[in-house]
Amino acid sequence: MTANGAELIRGMFAAIDAGEFDRLREYFAADVVYERPGYEPLRGIEALENFYRHERIIARGAHDLQGIIAEPRAAACWGRFQGLSRRGEPLDERFADVYELRDGLVARRTTHFFRPAI
Repeated sequence: MTANGAELIRGMFAAIDAGEFDRLREYFAADVVYERPGYEPLRGIEALENFYRHERIIARGAHDLQGIIAEPRAAACWGRFQGLSRRGEPLDERFADVYELRDGLVARRTTHFFRPAI
């Protein structure tokens, strides 16, 4: 992909929000690692696709990106997600992501949520 880091992140969230999980390979490296609270690290594009199709509690919703900082090898973004769970419960979550980029794709993604943890 020839997009810069900010375009990559915006495109990734647009595909996820649209439920276009077959497009994840346009944004993530084959050996991607995704770390997310409450889950073991997802390793590889197949695990990532399976997560979005079958494990993620979200039925639908949208990410509102409030900021993105991007360099050639790293990026970060923050914002808010609002939607519905698979059980029909409303979801409203602030988040921040940190990315390692390689060859124009996300090689590592780490998501943080704004909740008490320690």
